[in-house]
Amino acid sequence: MPDATGSTQPAKWVLFQYTPSIPAAVIFLVLFGICAVFHVYRLFRFKGWYFVPFVIGVLFETIGYIGRIGCHFHTTSIGWFILQQLLILLAPALFAASIYMTLSRIAIALHAEQFLVIRPRWLTAFFVMGDVLSFLAQSAGGGMMAQKTADAQKNGQHIITGGLFIQIFFFCGFIVIAGIFHKRLASSPSHVQQAMQGRNYMWTMYVANLFILIRSIFRVVEFIGPHDGPLMAHEVYLYVFDSTLMFIVVASYLVVKPYGDLFDEWKRRKDAGDLEMTRGNRAQDIEAVPPMGGAESSLSSQHSGYLKPVHN
Repeated sequence: MPDATGSTQPAKWVLFQYTPSIPAAVIFLVLFGICAVFHVYRLFRFKGWYFVPFVIGVLFETIGYIGRIGCHFHTTSIGWFILQQLLILLAPALFAASIYMTLSRIAIALHAEQFLVIRPRWLTAFFVMGDVLSFLAQSAGGGMMAQKTADAQKNGQHIITGGLFIQIFFFCGFIVIAGIFHKRLASSPSHVQQAMQGRNYMWTMYVANLFILIRSIFRVVEFIGPHDGPLMAHEVYLYVFDSTLMFIVVASYLVVKPYGDLFDEWKRRKDAGDLEMTRGNRAQDIEAVPPMGGAESSLSSQHSGYLKPVHN
């Protein structure tokens, strides 16, 4: 259809309703850049390879804000726009992938995997699969937004929104399962010591989950709303509900490091071939201490009672 000027060309899409702020982008570039240096160092220092997706996500955030600086000078450049849009959009999905792998490791390290609703090996596989689906959907939507027509941009936003809904669904399920595990662990009289040892890791995971969930809901509302709506038209919302929350998530895993200590016990059990203990009859024995024979008994005695159950 011709427009008001009689042109039949496809409608153009305005990339930004504002000029991206350099000071804000520089601040978060520096913040994420510093965190990235520490996370990369710790990754290789402690060889916590399951946290590779998380570290890649921190690098995505850092490069994404370089992209926003570029957008300040090139507000109509689709290349700079897609660079910052995709990397900042996808980083939380990478954070989630590592966080999903954390819960099963905590449970195994605490000799408390019988309190999980799903076996550790399936728990990780299920939620990481959902995260991959979300990541691919958002990536595909971001790719469509690289096209310069309004229809392609809108379709890309719809696909991204679908990917975000997938992310929210799996995140809510994960929070429920983590909460059930934590409640069972905390209420077990034979796991008092383990509950204390896992407390900081569990609460860090809750904070990260909550902030990523809030950020994902914000993004859904942003993409569902009109392109010239208040969330798209004012940059401050991005920095409050995305940048700041994701920085807190990244920094929290510097304060409570996801390597060493507790996770050394997970590795010891893995190397000993003792990753899954006998679950028994949960209905009758949910409070029971896991069997301590064989390799597990040896591990507990060799490591100064690090995770030895407390018997009342």
